Amino acid sequence: MIQIYHNHRCTKSRQALQALETSGKAFEVIYYLETPPDLLQLKGLIEKLGIKPIALIRKTEKIYLEKYKNKSLSDEALLEAMVQHPILIERPIVVSGNQAVVARPLEKINECLK
Repeated sequence: MIQIYHNHRCTKSRQALQALETSGKAFEVIYYLETPPDLLQLKGLIEKLGIKPIALIRKTEKIYLEKYKNKSLSDEALLEAMVQHPILIERPIVVSGNQAVVARPLEKINECLK
């Protein structure tokens, strides 16, 4: 089943959710700010995305600017930061099986709808 890590306050995330609704495919919405992924889940997401943890960090978030910007952090430290502050996780993330994308731009969602 397709999953979307969704933040209802984010325009891009709402657009991705709408695209999933329009697709007719079954999906599950994960409100990751209310039920954040734990460290193991986050590592699994990053592995499916095929990226480094720094690529999943929202670098314009206030918490990032105040606590992490201009610091040399290990992958583990970045993962811990995202677990502690899930607002740092880029969105929306769409997962289908062993494949995942950050749906920015929105068209990337098509990779999970095949």
